[in-house]
Amino acid sequence: MIRLLVACLVFAFLVGGVAKADDGYRLWLRYDALPSRMIAVYRPRVAAVGVTGNSPTLNAIRSELVNGLTGLLGSAVPVASDINRDGVVVVGTPRSSTLIARLRWETQLAQLGPEGFRIRSVKLGGHSVTVIASEGELGALYGSFHFLRLIQTLQPVNRLDITQKPRVQLRMLDHWDNLDGSVERGYAGRSLWNWSALPDTVDPRLLDYARANASIGINGSLLNNVNANAQILTGEYLRKVAAVADVFRPYGVRVFLSARFSAPMELGGLKTADPFDPVVAAWWKKKADEIFQLIPDFGGFVVKANSEGQPGPRTYNRTHVDGANMLAAALAPHNGLVIWRAFVYDMKPGYDRAGAAYENLQPFDGKFAANVLLQVKNGPIDFQPREPFHPLFGGMPATQLMPEFQITQEYLGFSNHLVFLASMWREVLDSDTYAKGPGSTVAKVADGSLDSQRLTGIAGVANTGSDRNWTGHHFLQANWYAFGRLAWNPDLPSRQIAGEWIGMTLTNEPKAAGTIARIMLESHEAVVDYMTPLGLHHIMWGGHHYGPAPWWDKEPRADWNPVYYHRADDRGLGFDRTASGSNTVGQYHPPVRDRFAKLSTCPEAFLLWFHHVPWEHRMKSGRILWDELALHYQRGVDWVRATRTEWDALAGVIDAERHGEVAKKLAIQERDAIWWRDACVLYFQTFSKRPLPAGVEKPARTLAEYKEKSLTW
Repeated sequence: MIRLLVACLVFAFLVGGVAKADDGYRLWLRYDALPSRMIAVYRPRVAAVGVTGNSPTLNAIRSELVNGLTGLLGSAVPVASDINRDGVVVVGTPRSSTLIARLRWETQLAQLGPEGFRIRSVKLGGHSVTVIASEGELGALYGSFHFLRLIQTLQPVNRLDITQKPRVQLRMLDHWDNLDGSVERGYAGRSLWNWSALPDTVDPRLLDYARANASIGINGSLLNNVNANAQILTGEYLRKVAAVADVFRPYGVRVFLSARFSAPMELGGLKTADPFDPVVAAWWKKKADEIFQLIPDFGGFVVKANSEGQPGPRTYNRTHVDGANMLAAALAPHNGLVIWRAFVYDMKPGYDRAGAAYENLQPFDGKFAANVLLQVKNGPIDFQPREPFHPLFGGMPATQLMPEFQITQEYLGFSNHLVFLASMWREVLDSDTYAKGPGSTVAKVADGSLDSQRLTGIAGVANTGSDRNWTGHHFLQANWYAFGRLAWNPDLPSRQIAGEWIGMTLTNEPKAAGTIARIMLESHEAVVDYMTPLGLHHIMWGGHHYGPAPWWDKEPRADWNPVYYHRADDRGLGFDRTASGSNTVGQYHPPVRDRFAKLSTCPEAFLLWFHHVPWEHRMKSGRILWDELALHYQRGVDWVRATRTEWDALAGVIDAERHGEVAKKLAIQERDAIWWRDACVLYFQTFSKRPLPAGVEKPARTLAEYKEKSLTW
């Protein structure tokens, strides 16, 4: 029955996509027939699929390969009962397939682990076949998706010898979804989880979500907002969560829940949530037992504590370690994890929010329990268009750290702006912490190789929702895809990821694909140019964060206001984080610290992040700071305009529906880029008191008009 359900749902996914082939629903799993001229060049020898066994995962593999290969090759690819012919694709494990067992690959497969895989062209029984093998069924699933990816992107598949395993163990999407169906920082419709219908009715779309995640190696999903509602831990909701977990399980996606630290009080009627109170610890242990009884492969808790008003251990004069380890003890008997978010900051005299997480957590290095991961945002502020890497990376060698990226574009134009985030994440992952000398990159912290970390993970705040195309903008599907690929291998080049996604999602036509790849790879720098050039940060409109408001000072906390971050005055611009200022630059290891701390050596991309720079400071271009700043804003606008023209020229290559929808988004992006440029240069001009340099267009409105209302989205 389960096999029939999976097959029917996969078929519905494919047929639904074909019925409205270019609405974006199929993501990168578009198994449309490749052009016959391309098949003639690559001549993939695929005659049949051989997957023996009857587990939910093996059945999913069989359905995926049959449907995918049949669609891509334009003719039926059947299930094989034997291999007495060339071109059979044999998939499985040594336990599920006697053919794979005959190859005696057990030692090699064991080294790759249950999620790793081997794809090899071999001779079996005198016939040329392709073997996709793994120690575990999930590895065979990942290998099958990789094989389909090779064909989708026109790679030769007749002489394969590929071995892969994930570099990071937990590769996880964080959904900031609320129980009422809304999504915090969500810009693509409502939540994917219909809590009111669950557990009796499970939306078939959840299987499509699981398939998409498995295709890029994502193996964890946090279902609820880190600003958690304790109700998610009630028996009623846990049964709903269990129904979701049942759908995800064949595809290797384990569910996680955000746990509200005060849940023992709100659900259990206790008078305290003090982690040192034995009654509180017993409540959490009983709750963990209940969860794992319903969901045996439950992943664990994600916790946002004592941050932005959320309850936590410091409410009771306990430490973050005290809170995390109490929860860890409750989950440890079930091999569950605690993912403790490092997004914590306090207001105090002389305070610099960029240094708060380090100050709060670094003293506890080595004191977290063995099943705790400390989840650290990529930068020290809050998912800004560009930030230096977080100083905790390389700063806590005895603690299990996992990076947290934001796929949803809270500070990057919501779902209206085309921004390929792989370039931004690549910049962070490649950053050298110098924790153990040169080469101590953030990527090596993430994969555990720098400090022999036993548990590793990486999280991305999801950008998915109920919109038909999942992400609100067709191009922003690429960021979901890129996150999965980088989580699997943090060293993958942005260009390779972009090329794969374009070939699988938009087109394999070389010239068009090259144009689109260049647009994607340039997009992040362009958005930084028209939003926050030269190290500016957090100058968005208060609350919703859409559009510019460098003048904003209405928030109840100083560090929620843009004026706190840019510190513009008649002398110059920027936040002094050197020894003469907050000295948070001192949280980095000496080679990094010294480079950032000196005005002469600080990369200009982070100049205003670390320095308050005089308006007349001479930049590397020979221009003064004011002119350079204004020209960056103009350059960002120019890029969007040029991109609109280039996209319009692709009308005959990209299907009309998606082409038209992207064109509308690019029009909004140009409007917004102009608004950003004009509002920012007008505001900062009130301090610099200098004219706009040649090449920068005159603003269309007055500063008063820009201050009057925010951009609409």
